[in-house]
Amino acid sequence: MSGPLDFDHTGPAAAGGEGEPSPPPVPRGRPQVPTPSFTWVVALAGFLLVAVLGVSLLTRGDGRGARGLEPGSAMPPFAVPLVLSDVEGDANLATGPGQGQAGEVPACSVRGPGVLTSCELWERGPLVLAFFTPERRCVDQLDALQRAADRVDGVEVAAIAIRGDRERLRALVRGHRWRFPVGWDRDGALANAYNVQVCPQLTFARRGGRVSATTFGSLGVGELVARMRALTR
Repeated sequence: MSGPLDFDHTGPAAAGGEGEPSPPPVPRGRPQVPTPSFTWVVALAGFLLVAVLGVSLLTRGDGRGARGLEPGSAMPPFAVPLVLSDVEGDANLATGPGQGQAGEVPACSVRGPGVLTSCELWERGPLVLAFFTPERRCVDQLDALQRAADRVDGVEVAAIAIRGDRERLRALVRGHRWRFPVGWDRDGALANAYNVQVCPQLTFARRGGRVSATTFGSLGVGELVARMRALTR
């Protein structure tokens, strides 16, 4: 199902296919494969170069030029499917009703099984939100985050997988036994809203969603624990 999450995505029908448009018929016979032109080849090469550079920045960046959210700013609200659920849909980033591509209902109103809603997290207490891809450096950071979370009470921890194959992401969550919720940013819109440019990237926020800091690159368990405890003071 395409489009941002709304109330319809939180019910049992979220995982089903009723109402989906039928795919166009596949033409019979041997397809005619046109010979690619030189211009088309150049355009494809340029696209691949941009894609490789983008992945390199996201997965191996060291923080140079990274932005994230400014300290003191409010975390943008969101609702995304949990990786382990059957809920389908893009990130809902709406702050009010009827905001089109952002969402038809406010993100904070989208709650229920299978959905990770930011407002529900920061209403309970301080929050650490990690953005990641299935690269080793990013996965190691989530392992460290789980160990830190086991040592600090009163701080909510969650992670957001940026795009990626959902089955692979499910295997990661189960294989590494992460006990914090992991959401799926299917189209990357949430990562864009949080100015994610480096993996791993963590946002630390106080109760209510006010940003305390954004960090870029890997943090050790000790530093994570210290930062999390500071949020509770």
